[in-house]
Amino acid sequence: MSDSDKVWDVIVIGAGNAAGCAALAARDAGCDVVMLERAPEDEAGGNTRFTAGAMRVVYNGVEDIQKLVELSETEIETTDFGTYTQDQFFDDIFRVTQYRCDPEMAETLVTRSLDTLVWMRSKGIEFVPIYGRQAFKIDGKFKFWGGLTVETRGGGPGLYDALQASTSKNGIPTLFNTRALELLYDGVKVTGVRVKSGGELRDMKAKCVVIAAGGFQANPEMRTRYLGPGWELAKVRGTRFNTGDAVNMALKIGAASYGNWSGGHAVGWDRNAPEFGDLAVGDQFQKHSYPFFVMVNAEGRRFVDEGADFRNYTYAKYGRVILNQPGQFAYQVLDAKVAHMKRDEYSIKQVTKVVANTLEELAGKLEGVDARQFLETIREYNAAVQQDIPYNPNVKDGRCTRGLEIDKSNWANTIDTPPFEAYGVTCGLTFTFGGMRINGEGQVVDTDLAPIPGLYAAGECVGGLFYFNYPGGSGLTAGSVFGRLAGTSAGAAAKAGN
Repeated sequence: MSDSDKVWDVIVIGAGNAAGCAALAARDAGCDVVMLERAPEDEAGGNTRFTAGAMRVVYNGVEDIQKLVELSETEIETTDFGTYTQDQFFDDIFRVTQYRCDPEMAETLVTRSLDTLVWMRSKGIEFVPIYGRQAFKIDGKFKFWGGLTVETRGGGPGLYDALQASTSKNGIPTLFNTRALELLYDGVKVTGVRVKSGGELRDMKAKCVVIAAGGFQANPEMRTRYLGPGWELAKVRGTRFNTGDAVNMALKIGAASYGNWSGGHAVGWDRNAPEFGDLAVGDQFQKHSYPFFVMVNAEGRRFVDEGADFRNYTYAKYGRVILNQPGQFAYQVLDAKVAHMKRDEYSIKQVTKVVANTLEELAGKLEGVDARQFLETIREYNAAVQQDIPYNPNVKDGRCTRGLEIDKSNWANTIDTPPFEAYGVTCGLTFTFGGMRINGEGQVVDTDLAPIPGLYAAGECVGGLFYFNYPGGSGLTAGSVFGRLAGTSAGAAAKAGN
């Protein structure tokens, strides 16, 4: 069962964003590093390859954006990038997590976000402004909104490819089809990983191990145990390989659990999407233009304030709300006045879509929906829209409804102009919020909150940062920030012989 006498400085479990950043950071320390990837090469990269690539980052003006992106003079002249300060990032993460997030982890994420992305750029990761999804053109000038301004070139797949190119260039191999089963632990220190590869078990020795292999969202038993009844019915947005192995192997040797174990990042996802994510479609099963539409459930009733806030601050919690509706589905409904607000994902061929020239016709086409109540809901909604308030999609415009059981707070428009459209959605679970606990150096701690020598962690397998919800784009940034932190710390410990 023994692999060889080789002792790696650092073994990184995983091959996605957090893992790649950890591996590169450990290599910066002069370490001999290897990444272990459970999936075959064509499915590798964890959830990273399924994301759109947006990364929330602090910036104080266009000068900071230029540290990440090559901007032309025309782009600078025609774009209002605004700012996204540390205070704004702190406010957003504390607000959406209901002030539950670990303050030290939040500080690390916020204060190191820009520096980490600049470091990633030095490693060959390219960033571009998110013109298509996060900026609207008003009076001839693009204006960014919601604190989310840059994404990786090529989205999540582009990020994964760039990280693979960078790790390969830096002499870091990725072993595909290599599943980490358990940590080698002598009761004092982690000394390596037991893996299964090619149908055989073998031990791989290391001075330090970094776990960066995702949460448990692809494990229906764990979903139901921790998130609650009904979660086995949720779709999984990303990889089928994030089944909680990483977290469980750490807990098995006494690591402390931490965070919102009954919570996860869950969005509105196409009702007829497959069980797991499809790399050919990527994140395009998501349906995120709902702030400008209305959503109705099987009873034909609205059930949520679609315009409570920018999409960035509500989409990760509304999947849970949809899962709790009768039949675990809803329809997003719109008319011709706002059809141009639809994001690109509404145009994929796999979309669950209904179109009609009258509301009565639409009601009859909404499978599983009470048609009579739907028409009454739309009538009451239209009558409640405050049309004297100007509509502006770039800001929380206060164009609301008044007098409804659930009022819409912003971007309310009557639904009265054909053709009418409706898109069927269900719950898509992205990642889970519970995981192992780390200290300020990225080292995993035990149930006495003492560091476990030789063990570090980053990414979605770490708990404590997100509760109930998260600010859009902060997941990838957290993976990068804490991946770099864990890799740096593990690399220093390995070189020091600790």
